[in-house]
Amino acid sequence: MTHENEVHKLPANESASTVPGLPSHGTRRKVFLLLAVCAVIALICVGTVPRLFLSHELRSQAHEQAATSANVFVTPAQASPPFVSVQLSGTMSPITEAPILARADGYLKRRLVDIGDLVRAGQVIGVIETPELDQQVQQAKALYEQSQSTLAQSSAALEQARANAGIAGITAERWAALVKRGAVSRQANDNYQFAYSAQVAAVSVATASVAAATNSVGANAANLDHYRELQSFEIVRAPFAGVITQRNVDEGALVTATDTLLFRVAKTDTLRTFIDVPQINAPSIHVGDAADLTFVQFPGHTFHGTITRTSGSLDLNTRTLLTEVDLDNRDGKLLPGMYATVTFSLPRTVSSILIPSEALVFRAAGTTVAVVDDQHTVRFRKVVVGHDYGPQIEIVSGLGVGESVIVNPNDTTAEGAKVNPVSLKQASGSLAAASTTSSGNSRVEVPPARGMAVNH
Repeated sequence: MTHENEVHKLPANESASTVPGLPSHGTRRKVFLLLAVCAVIALICVGTVPRLFLSHELRSQAHEQAATSANVFVTPAQASPPFVSVQLSGTMSPITEAPILARADGYLKRRLVDIGDLVRAGQVIGVIETPELDQQVQQAKALYEQSQSTLAQSSAALEQARANAGIAGITAERWAALVKRGAVSRQANDNYQFAYSAQVAAVSVATASVAAATNSVGANAANLDHYRELQSFEIVRAPFAGVITQRNVDEGALVTATDTLLFRVAKTDTLRTFIDVPQINAPSIHVGDAADLTFVQFPGHTFHGTITRTSGSLDLNTRTLLTEVDLDNRDGKLLPGMYATVTFSLPRTVSSILIPSEALVFRAAGTTVAVVDDQHTVRFRKVVVGHDYGPQIEIVSGLGVGESVIVNPNDTTAEGAKVNPVSLKQASGSLAAASTTSSGNSRVEVPPARGMAVNH
């Protein structure tokens, strides 16, 4: 029989605590509490000790990394060349272009040219039929001839008045002599004297009539010339040698003077473009300087133009200088309306530094550049950026020539960090050598991306 059975068989008036050899309830409770405390301590140790070891290992790695300098790619800051290439856009246009409008009312009788036709100066390109104008010319001609007849009549009347005045004068002289001798009465002499005066006045009237008739002939002649000049506009001629770029009418179309656009002709043996040069480059633009033009239609080919004139002042809204560049196009290779990229080679007015665009670091405090000093320590310089040339960028101030600039610095590149600067050219040469050596292998080890720090 077990001990437990023995306990159960105890008398009811006796408890287990009175039985010799058995632990009491207080002792068992203490044992249980001690075992629970030991279990909790064990669990704490199991969770904490690995963390302590991991923290110690991380601190060790941090100390090792701090003691080891990271490799960074650097390149020297270069002085900008004495000349800068400024690229601006423009649209080619003819050196001369003129709209040809109708100068007479009527109908287009003949159209002799169409778009794309080459014309000579003075060549007939159209004929306008003007029936109303023709009638006006006939009427003006009749008036002119009538005024000529009136002038001839007035001239004859003048000659007659002069003859009558001559006879009256001779008669008056004779009667004046007879009066002195008393051969005739004074009354008869006075009649002849007044008759002579009347004939002299008639000569003056005839002279004025001739003058009026002469003026009328002149006015009618001018009117006739005016209508004949308008009639000459029935023949439409090219104002200069060029090409017809627009044609708006067909034969039989109604045309109105100074309102209907018939053709548009352009002189394309020389093309020009107008460029808006920024204020910073405007003082370097001079008439006679060369300019290079490129077109997407002719890749790899450069056309050479010349600066022919400038506006002489900056536009108040855009602060740019309007500049005209002319280009010889006698071969007809280029067409008006083409988009061109114009490149000016201008002397640099402000000294500056050129660095790779990847070297810029944008921060809340401003634009900076990371450089490596003689102690291989990273220093961030606040810079002022000038022109952006794509792969390179211009630094106006904040950086010196020859300073080692970190290319594409990453987040591990901090102020005051110790680094091992690696020349970008040297890294490129090593990469090329490695590629040549490993050309036969299926797998080539490529160094990290440009500018990324490598920890050893």
